[in-house]
Amino acid sequence: MRAEPPQAPYRPDPQILKLAEWLGDEVSPADFPKAELRFRNRRWDRAVGLEALSDEQWVRHFGHFEPLPGNLPRPLALRYHGHQFRVYNPEIGDGRGFTFAQLRDGPNYGQAPRLLDLGTKGSGLTPYSRTADGRLTLKGAVREILATEMLEALGTYTSKTFSVIETGEELWRGDEPSPTRSAVLVRLSHSHIRIGTFQRLAAFEAKAEMEQLIAYCLEQFPGPLPPEDAPGRSEPAVILFHQVVERLADLAASYVVAGFVHGVLNTDNMNITGESFDYGPWRWLPRWEPGFTAAYFDEQGLYAFGRQAEAIHWNCAQLAIALRQVCEAPPLVAALERFPALYHGAMARRFCWRLGVESHGVEEDMKLITVAEQTMREQSVAPDAFFFTHRGGRGANGDLAAVFAGRARLESGSEYWAESAPQAMLIEEVEAIWAAIAEHDDWAPLNAKVEALRRMGNALGEPPIPTGHRSFK
Repeated sequence: MRAEPPQAPYRPDPQILKLAEWLGDEVSPADFPKAELRFRNRRWDRAVGLEALSDEQWVRHFGHFEPLPGNLPRPLALRYHGHQFRVYNPEIGDGRGFTFAQLRDGPNYGQAPRLLDLGTKGSGLTPYSRTADGRLTLKGAVREILATEMLEALGTYTSKTFSVIETGEELWRGDEPSPTRSAVLVRLSHSHIRIGTFQRLAAFEAKAEMEQLIAYCLEQFPGPLPPEDAPGRSEPAVILFHQVVERLADLAASYVVAGFVHGVLNTDNMNITGESFDYGPWRWLPRWEPGFTAAYFDEQGLYAFGRQAEAIHWNCAQLAIALRQVCEAPPLVAALERFPALYHGAMARRFCWRLGVESHGVEEDMKLITVAEQTMREQSVAPDAFFFTHRGGRGANGDLAAVFAGRARLESGSEYWAESAPQAMLIEEVEAIWAAIAEHDDWAPLNAKVEALRRMGNALGEPPIPTGHRSFK
């Protein structure tokens, strides 16, 4: 059984104001023609002390963006650059979102209360909107609810969809039947500091600001020190980079074990806390296919399912290049070289967790993973079905039974494992959930799916603790 996020009081803590002069721009939210609450995350509002808000108060804060008490007086659109499909772009930044508030949660993942952001998507124009309208479609918001709920259930360290409010505008999009409905989304996220944030400072040779940002990240998102034999292990940039490499190797493994394809793993979409966020053209695998892509515009398969670890490793290298402003290369190279081993360790840990069996160490666990992947390919079975059918080693035969031999099962008495089929998130179901809303304003299928995914998460039990963060006893 998975523990619920612990309840916490409301604790505003706008630490980002220390960096605001060069990190972002104050902006004003859009004045929407309506604000109708469509989704409120009752699982996480209590974790940041906002469960007592009435729905009317909720809409004032997360639809009209009335400041929360003691928090940011005005929203902040963050500045950053980034590699987009490995092409450097200095013309980006928060184009349809902003940081609205910062606050602390309760103890979580064995850590002291974390600094969290409430950030938006679809909240209006900013200096970085370029030719876009700063808006979000309601379908895009629904898809983000589904992505974050599924990933959370499957143990990925992900942002949480905190609020969705329909805003009453007609939007025109080339990838949706238009006009389509509009919404503003608020996500609860463990920072919005990206690899692209560091890249921007490097591009401007802003050494003082780079050092200030490193210090901010080490203070607000603490993690372990580098290994004892790591060169330069006392340098702030080296410490931070080791932590980011650990976190992102774990993130890459969690995507693979979830059978998830993010779709746009650009450096501006990589959070230095290792938390997954910003969901656009995502997909779940219908079968185990390394070349499966999520984005129709990913013509070269750069971010295909089987290349996600490579893409994230490459993104880490871009952070290392940016940190060269304040650090010599060899210690950063040494940290980057840890990525493959960290990734394989995370794969072993997470794969065994989802299968419900104990780990036998990376070498033996990788044998299990190899046979499991071969089984999924040969039988053309979806990952969700494979993990469900063979939970605890049940139903295995031949080579698969051999690699399960001698492994203790992780106990789970949940009735979920006796159901006829697992929860999944294939595109056909996503479209059916949206069709009910678009055609009949029927939100029951979405709400039922969220409940079903949370039930699956409870059946899977406590997920592996995200690596690269400091634990407190």
